[in-house]
Parts: sequence; C-alpha cells; structure tokens
Amino acid sequence: MANTPQAKKRIRRNANRATINGARVSRIRTFIKAVESAIASGKKDDAAAALKAAQPEMARGVARGVIHKNTASRKFSRLTKRVASLG
Repeated sequence: MANTPQAKKRIRRNANRATINGARVSRIRTFIKAVESAIASGKKDDAAAALKAAQPEMARGVARGVIHKNTASRKFSRLTKRVASLG
C-alpha cells in the first residue's frame, strides 16, 4: 500500500488516466469497426468516408500515446487496401 502522499496521488492519477485512455482506445476501435462494416456491406463510398473519419482518430491515439505509431499505420494501410479493392 502506498504510504507517501505522492504515491497516493499517483495511484489516483493512474486510475483516472486508465479510464481516459480506455475510452480513447474504445473510440478508435468503434471508428475502425465502422470502416469494416462499410467494407462488408460493399459500399465503397461509405467505406471511404468512414476511413477518412477513422484516420485522424488513429493519429490522435498515436499522439496521445494510447496506440503505437506502427500499429496505427498498419491498421490504416490494411483498411485502405481493403477499401481500394471494393468494386
């Protein structure tokens, strides 16, 4: 158990940050799922629009440090390729 005031403060702060970061990751996943569902429906225009909305969300996650830069890049690349392959 934390004894010093600073350690107690860090525990509170870490809990708050975990909540906020979890919400950020969840939001990114929601945007990615929107792209995937548009791809599954076969609507290229909707998929492209969803991808355009998802890209800044992923970039924001990278800037905030909740996802790794290469992870975001990989996901965006794969989604872009799938959207481009739609008829």
